[in-house]
Amino acid sequence: MQALAIMYHDVVENGDFESSGFSGEGAHVYKLRHQDFVRHLDAIAAATSAVSTVHKLEGRPVLLTFDDGGVSSHHPIADLLESRGWRGHFLITTDRIGTPGFLTEAQLRELDRRGHIVGSHSCSHPTRMAVLTRAELDREWRQSIARLSAVLGDAVKVASVPGGYYSREVAESAAEAGIEALFTSEPTARVAMLNGCRVLGRYVVQRGMEPRWSAGFAAGSPSYCWRQSALWKAKRVAKSLGGKTYLQLRQAILDRKA
Repeated sequence: MQALAIMYHDVVENGDFESSGFSGEGAHVYKLRHQDFVRHLDAIAAATSAVSTVHKLEGRPVLLTFDDGGVSSHHPIADLLESRGWRGHFLITTDRIGTPGFLTEAQLRELDRRGHIVGSHSCSHPTRMAVLTRAELDREWRQSIARLSAVLGDAVKVASVPGGYYSREVAESAAEAGIEALFTSEPTARVAMLNGCRVLGRYVVQRGMEPRWSAGFAAGSPSYCWRQSALWKAKRVAKSLGGKTYLQLRQAILDRKA
């Protein structure tokens, strides 16, 4: 089984990157301006008609995901998706619900009512989730799932791993918490199964990437998918060897660009 999942975060007006989601250049690099996001959606529409949700994994579907739970998920993102007849996957950092820049409980219920998939992005968005103890992993998944399920009045069974730090134990903990579909940051179309949980990779879109990248991911183009996969593998080695030093170096580079 394969699926082409694309990872976005926030969409902002007038370059106001502080208006939605997490603060700081480390988060802002993943946020798109409104007009740029529209161009990305237009490119996807020209590349494929297979935009779907994780509940309908037929053929080789394209899945659009949005991490963190920033308030822009409600507007303009959901509105723009619906104008094309699409639905998105909104993965929520539950400790941030109702805080400035993040979705409220009422907005989460409305997204669910409108047919979008609402899932977990952990409780606290740990920087390096894969290094947490099993007890800490269980708390992140179980408490976030419980909070969202209570808000929506139905069991939440979809999640994404924050920070790109995935491990088998992260997925095992998620599966034990009742998660049936888990999105990672690995750029791959392959869908794996682990203890009854589907594990899906994603292709990430960052600020400054041209719409042709989203189109290439949606079409499964090797020239785009393989290029990002090669870069991700190199970064995975750097993360593994560098640990906290890698994160500090990355932040220093981002701060210099800000």
